[in-house]
Formats: sequence, structure tokens, C-alpha cells
Amino acid sequence: MILHDTQFLWLMGTLLGTMCFASAIGLILARRTTTAKGKEVVANLNARINSWWVMIAVFICAVLIGPTGSTVLFALISFLALREYVALSPTVRADHRVLLWLFWGILPLNYVLVGVKWYGLYTIFIPVYAFLWLQIRAAMAGVTEGFLDRTARIQWGLMVTIYFISHAPALLMLDIPKYSESGQNFKLMLFLVVVVQMSDVLQYVCGKLAGRHPIAPNVSPNKTIEGFAGGVGLTTLLGASLYWITPFSFIQAGAMAFVICLMGFAGGLVMSATKRDRGVKDFGALLPGHGGMMDRMDSLCFAAPVFFHLTRYYFM
Repeated sequence: MILHDTQFLWLMGTLLGTMCFASAIGLILARRTTTAKGKEVVANLNARINSWWVMIAVFICAVLIGPTGSTVLFALISFLALREYVALSPTVRADHRVLLWLFWGILPLNYVLVGVKWYGLYTIFIPVYAFLWLQIRAAMAGVTEGFLDRTARIQWGLMVTIYFISHAPALLMLDIPKYSESGQNFKLMLFLVVVVQMSDVLQYVCGKLAGRHPIAPNVSPNKTIEGFAGGVGLTTLLGASLYWITPFSFIQAGAMAFVICLMGFAGGLVMSATKRDRGVKDFGALLPGHGGMMDRMDSLCFAAPVFFHLTRYYFM
């Protein structure tokens, strides 16, 4: 039983304690801040904290339900992220049947493969079969105007919102000696999610406190060298300190956390470029203070597949 797992309880206790501390800080700042600009920043901070409470509660419930609950949760996340992505991608009437296949055929089948732990088919289902079928179905519609652009946007959305994100629950299918036998894989998924999200938070905080030099001002002016260095450094140490919930040593956990941070930053940068291209600030407004689901998953979608395959290659 997960509720009898001491490591899980310690981790959840620490996480909830941190959230309580953050909420208390938010309330204190809300009462003490007097300037209009300061109130706006604090209001955004408290909105983010409140959204975090909801996301953590949902995630814990999914973990408690077991592998099926986690898989269903990420399937829902992919559905919402894909919906936001498609809303920003121009399509024509001829694309509607392609999108129908994408939402109600490929997405659920991909997560069924994750749920039944069919690794062999899972890894090639979307990159090979889904890719081929969507191109064929688009051509069958008979509309050639903008064909390459339209299908390229759909294929990229398929990879980012479904295939990449699904590598997070796919960690549950890994068979790691002396680790998976005792049902520990859900902690590996927790490690990934905690490191990805804390990297975002710490880069945001370090950037606000000391950010001076933008990394890519034309793409994301709020991402600074100081914020990146401080956030990645602190999160790498945090990841190393969480080695006890993983099959990694202290050094290995730190190295994995470092890679996760780098890929998470890359994901955020690429998705920022996508939003700039579409002329929007956020993918949606589902999560107050955070934007849409894709705004929260931009880091995870790049980090999850790399972390999955590094873990499988070196530790199975």
C-alpha cells in the first residue's frame, strides 16, 4: 500500500509543508504590499500557489489510485494540452476528420499501450503508424492548399502533447532490478514531476530576484541567464537530495536532475517561440496564474522522453 510507504509519506509531508509555507508567505505579502505593481505581482503569485494546491491534490489522488489512475490523469492532461494547441493552429474543414482520429483514436490507444505496458508497440505506434495514417487521411480529404503546413502542425502537436507527455506515466512500465519488484516506479514519476516543476519555480524566483541578462529576448524576455543558472543549480541539488526515492545514487540523481532541468528549459523556450508565432501570451486560461495546461506541461514534454530513455538504457 502506498499509504504505508514511509518514503512516499515523507515526500508528501515535505511537499505539503512547503505549500503551506508558500501560502502563508503569499498571505503576508498580500497584506503588506501597498504599491499597485507590487499588488499585481503578489496577486499573480497567490493565483499560482492556489493552482498548485489543486494540481498537487489531483496528482496525489491519481497516484493513490495506482498505475491506472496515473495513466488516466496524463491522458486527460494530453487531451487538454492538445485541445489548446489545436485552438492556436489554423485548420480547414478537411482537417476535421484527421483531428477526430487524433483525439478519439490515437490519443486513447497510445495511453492504453502505456497502461498495458506494451513497450515495443508503444515506442513506435505514434512515430511510425500514427504519423503515416494521419498523412494518408489528410491526403484522402483532397484539399492540397497549405497541405504541408497543416499536416506539419498536426504532426508536431501529436508528438508534443501526446507522445512526449505520455513518457511520464510510461515510467511505470520500466523493469528496474531491485526497484520495480517492490512497486517503487511511481516514485520515479514523482521524481520527474517534482524536479521539472521545481526547476520552473526556482528559475522564475531567481529570475525575479537577480535576473538581468535575457537568454533569448526575442522569444522569452523573462528567461534570464541568472534565473536559468540559479534555478538549474538549486534544482540539481534538490534532485540529488531526492536520490533515496529513486534507483540512482546521489551523484546519478543530481546528473538526472540536471538533464531534466536542461530539457525542461528547452521545452519552455520552444513553446514560448510557438506562442510568439501565434501572437498569444498563454496557450489558455485553464489554470489561474499559470495559463493553460500546455503552459504547465511545456517543460515536462521535453524532459519526460529523455529521462525515460536514459533511465531505461542505464538502469534496466
